[in-house]
Amino acid sequence: MAGWKRRLGALGVVAGAMLAARLTRYEIAEDSMRPALSPGDWVLGLRHPHRITAGDVVVLDLPGRPGFEIVKRVAAVAGDALETPDGPRTVGADEVWVLGDDPAAGSVDSRHFGPVGRASIRAKLIWRYQPLPVTRIESLVR
Repeated sequence: MAGWKRRLGALGVVAGAMLAARLTRYEIAEDSMRPALSPGDWVLGLRHPHRITAGDVVVLDLPGRPGFEIVKRVAAVAGDALETPDGPRTVGADEVWVLGDDPAAGSVDSRHFGPVGRASIRAKLIWRYQPLPVTRIESLVR
């Protein structure tokens, strides 16, 4: 009887480690995703997501600035037709079209740099949370 409990516990540890390796946290630094996300919000992202659909909020490298990450909403995926500032277009294979939620915030998005390759997507945001205040963490440690 105790053998199955040990195996189940080991499986839980392995599954937890695998999930932790795919999760990463971000702090929102720009206004372009208001009202959904505001500067100072903390979010968890799932690294290297397998499935991206229109409506997902993603972290991606800003085209032309590798290593500089931005947060945008996927507006269209491969095969979707959309109206752009340059006229109608269809999103190509392995590409997405991303937009900020608040155009008044001066969002730099696909309207400026065009579609982005899926390989540019670093994470898909899955959860917004509030970190514990530092004073609360200190009181837990004492």
